[in-house]
Order: sequence, then C-alpha cells, then structure tokens
Amino acid sequence: MPVAHGVAAGMGGMRASGDLVARLQMARGMRLAEAKAYVADRLGVAEGDLSDCAAMQEVRGDLGLGRIADGEAPRPFDPSPAEAKAAISRLLELPINSVERRRVHGAA
Repeated sequence: MPVAHGVAAGMGGMRASGDLVARLQMARGMRLAEAKAYVADRLGVAEGDLSDCAAMQEVRGDLGLGRIADGEAPRPFDPSPAEAKAAISRLLELPINSVERRRVHGAA
C-alpha cells in the first residue's frame, strides 16, 4: 500500500523536480519549457535529468531540497520540510510564503 500511495500522490514528478518546475510556472507565469530550463540551470543538471528520479534524488539531497522517501532507509541529516522550502526559495530566488513568514517572525 505505501508504494501505491506514493505513486498516486507523487504528482507525476514530485520525486524528481516537477514540484520545482510547477512552482515557477505558478509563481512567475513561466511556460513549461522556460521553467524547465531555469530549474535545470539552477540545479546544474541537463534538462533530461529533471525527470530522472534516481538522479534527482541525489541532486535534491546534495542541495538540501528534500527527498521523497519511498521505501529507502531514512537519512538522518536530510533537512526538515521547512529547511527544504528555505533552500528551494534561495536556490530558485523565489519567495515562498511560509519561508517569508518565518523570516519576518525570526524563526529562520
């Protein structure tokens, strides 16, 4: 059941970089190709790597962007969800409401 849920809830790219591309499309009104190119450039990978779950799992881990744990051993030094959002905000130069609120209230 956890695997079925992970596949159903994964949004088709969450395990890779689809969530990062979608954020740019929604926040900046970028077209898909433009958002993919921007994310690939910021991550330092080829656009084709954005849909490679295995490659992106490592890139996201190295950059502190958070990983989706689907049956793999927990990694105790991975960032918390709040830390991952802050890293995404910095990397993409994109304000994220929850991160901005934490900065205003001195929590980050």
